[in-house]
Amino acid sequence: MQSFIPQVTICASAVLLMLAPALAQQQPQHVMVNPSDINWTAAPPSLPKGAQMALLYGDPTKDGVFVMRLKFPANYRIPPHTHPNDEIVTVLSGEVGFGMGTTFDPAKTKAIEAGGVIAMPPGTQHFVQNDQETVVQLSSRGPWSIAYVNPADDPRKSQ
Repeated sequence: MQSFIPQVTICASAVLLMLAPALAQQQPQHVMVNPSDINWTAAPPSLPKGAQMALLYGDPTKDGVFVMRLKFPANYRIPPHTHPNDEIVTVLSGEVGFGMGTTFDPAKTKAIEAGGVIAMPPGTQHFVQNDQETVVQLSSRGPWSIAYVNPADDPRKSQ
């Protein structure tokens, strides 16, 4: 048994040495961002017009973790949709209503206040509405995409 442990350690060390360069290439550099450093731009055309976004970490078009902020104007709505990956949304300011299901129904939303969190597994059908300007932080894994339950709701179709 004692001779087995050094062999396992040697094998594990060899595997780690072989993988180390590949793992190092995949690790993004650390990021530190203050609110004054944030650069807001128009949100992607996959979201209804009026929203703004700021990418804080990673690249939502590539495989890997990313963090972005979304700023929704007052009275903003996102029709029922899904995402292919887990999505964790933290409300930073304002208040946003999240509803679950295939049909937009304001009466079926739950108001999430600043400091609140919404976590949804892949494929969760949900919709969003708010009455006041709201900033949320979205953490997920790329590539990020949005699929509207009703294809006619997709804002990319009206461009």
